[in-house]
Amino acid sequence: MKLGFFTMPIHPVGKDWRTSLHEDRAAFLLADELGFSEAYVGEHTTDAAENITHCISFIAWIAAATKQIKLGTGTVNLPNTHPAAVAGQVAMLDHMLDGRFIFGISPGGLATDAEVFGSLDANRQEMFLEGINTVLKIWESDAPYNIKGKYWNITTETQMLPEIGQGIMPKPLQRPHPPIVVTAVAPFSKGVTEAAARGWDPISANFLLNKWVKSHWPKYKEGCERVGRPADPANWRVAKSVFVADDMDTAREYALGAQSPYRYYYSQLLTKMKKHGRANLFKADQEMHDDEVTLDGVLNDCVIWGTPDKVADDILKLRDEVGDFGTLLYAGKDWADVDLGRKSMILLAEKSLPLINQAIGQEGVAAQ
Repeated sequence: MKLGFFTMPIHPVGKDWRTSLHEDRAAFLLADELGFSEAYVGEHTTDAAENITHCISFIAWIAAATKQIKLGTGTVNLPNTHPAAVAGQVAMLDHMLDGRFIFGISPGGLATDAEVFGSLDANRQEMFLEGINTVLKIWESDAPYNIKGKYWNITTETQMLPEIGQGIMPKPLQRPHPPIVVTAVAPFSKGVTEAAARGWDPISANFLLNKWVKSHWPKYKEGCERVGRPADPANWRVAKSVFVADDMDTAREYALGAQSPYRYYYSQLLTKMKKHGRANLFKADQEMHDDEVTLDGVLNDCVIWGTPDKVADDILKLRDEVGDFGTLLYAGKDWADVDLGRKSMILLAEKSLPLINQAIGQEGVAAQ
């Protein structure tokens, strides 16, 4: 199993923006130092708590300071951005990272973002598909472009000066394009099937119950089988909220206590999900009323916490429950205590991960 990092950062409203941005940056640099294989960052424009407004800009900020880690958008919300802008920005970023880039995409899930960009009542799934198809068409085409759609039309025909390069859009370093991933945020996600059929790979969100995470693998396999593509568990990323400490009392308080950044994170998410009719993500029984979904219950279901050995055991139990997967994405939270926030990542990488992979290796030997 590999370790990765995924953050849709949720910081206390009112926290100094500079502080939270620098803490987010420090988490990515620490992940790089610890040998995490990849790291993703999300974006929202209209949320004072989720304060990274443009994931491409954030990655560009940290790119030169990283050494080996692959960096990914987690995700570019395609209906909110003109596809020509996305195509140009991503192509440049892939070159800046010398090919260490992963292109995460989605329709975007924040209602106020949709409202501010004027697409609240639009078919955002349709916009998403047109957006990514347009980006890919730009990359595979030579200028002048003539790409027509319902939402966007792309051309440089009338103003092109090919002899000096005007009117020609850049292509990414990785050809035909960087790896594409999609974040799966629904039980039995049909999007996972369609993504797999197109050669893309899934990230299962860290705010899903394990039983809904488990539902993603059969959908991924279905899409792969449709096009004769091997369904390799190594391509499946599962995000999880994890906190590791040297002792159980510290771990319990930081993960579950009244001032816990994990409690704050899931309080924000639960409030938003209930407001927008998506609390089913936290329901083991879909017949439950929203009022029956409590914050303590969500924390109990969604957060793995403890000492390195307990966390290793719990991650192995997660794997037993949902199936084999290639990368565990550590879901970033606010560093309410910088030392504890850093130490958690260090302990996971240096103490828990070796125990996990030793157990997986022994399992493989036993199976032989």
